[in-house]
Amino acid sequence: MSCDFVALANVGVQGLHPYQAGKPVDELERELGLTNIVKLASNENPLGPSDVVKAAISAEFAELTRYPDANGYDLKTALANKYQINTNQITLGNGSNDVLEILARTFVSAQHEVIFSQYAFVVYPLVTQSIGAKAVAVAAKDWGHDLDAMADAITDKTKMIFIANPNNPTGTCLSSAQLLAFLAKVPSHIIVVLDEAYYEYADEQADTVAWLKQFPNLVITRTFSKAYGLAALRVGYAMSNDVIADLLNRVRQPFNCNSLAIAAACAALQDSEYLARSVALNQQGMKDLESFFTQYDLPYIPSKGNFITFDTGRDANPVYNQLLQLGVIVRPIGGYGMPNHLRVSIGTEQENQTFKAALINVLELGK
Repeated sequence: MSCDFVALANVGVQGLHPYQAGKPVDELERELGLTNIVKLASNENPLGPSDVVKAAISAEFAELTRYPDANGYDLKTALANKYQINTNQITLGNGSNDVLEILARTFVSAQHEVIFSQYAFVVYPLVTQSIGAKAVAVAAKDWGHDLDAMADAITDKTKMIFIANPNNPTGTCLSSAQLLAFLAKVPSHIIVVLDEAYYEYADEQADTVAWLKQFPNLVITRTFSKAYGLAALRVGYAMSNDVIADLLNRVRQPFNCNSLAIAAACAALQDSEYLARSVALNQQGMKDLESFFTQYDLPYIPSKGNFITFDTGRDANPVYNQLLQLGVIVRPIGGYGMPNHLRVSIGTEQENQTFKAALINVLELGK
């Protein structure tokens, strides 16, 4: 006798659509038989792992039969030293995406509301829906966060507010003054999550960690997937007051950071030369693509991340598919309510050149 398993699932999960990641290179190879593919879809670091990181990973091979340190002592200690906080203020995650979900599952229930911006990271509405809570998407201002409108959206049911800074997928960035003024307005019982996945790329880096003392309801999330170049290893973290961190660690799955990831992240924190090269390459590539979009009259959103979002002037899906045919993977963002836009990650100089040539071909620019 058949069973309606969909009906058995939680109501929020029944209508949920899985997160759509950037198309992998090997998938496009299988589909079209292409080689020399350029992937600029997932905001990954184009430099590849540093020698320091590779050595740290290799040193762990002899212990692969052992479980990792469930508490992540070495990485927590390294992070605590870097940011001058206590280790009991840190929660490790399988990427910062993991920490974002842990935060929602720890504090939000079906009777609550979660506030985020209209064009903010898609995981915010996904996790809100999965819990069965009410998602409150506040209309954007200049493609970014309208903090005044977000403050006005707070009700007695509001439990959590997500702010991505710099924002993905638009790259917009809020100033320290704007953020501080907003935090001062938020009642202390509402958790404000400041998602700083692209923090290292921003040219104006506020010391937001210092704000934890002033705002106990603030949680900062960061990742090693972007500027530190460890996307495949999935390691991120949250910084908060110790009570919030204790609650998050009660929900966090044991061993959610593996030994290779912990060793690589510890090494990456010490590799300042690699980080500087990553940021410099990004700045150079950003200027190059901005000049390109300006030359060909393609509107773009100024970005403080390692990506740039531009308007194709038409439905972007056919453009995306034609770029795939030429071996260039970018990111369609129609799911964000931006059907004419594509997001492209900053790559190496050669990768950027390949993207530009392909886009000229597809859009027949300059004719």
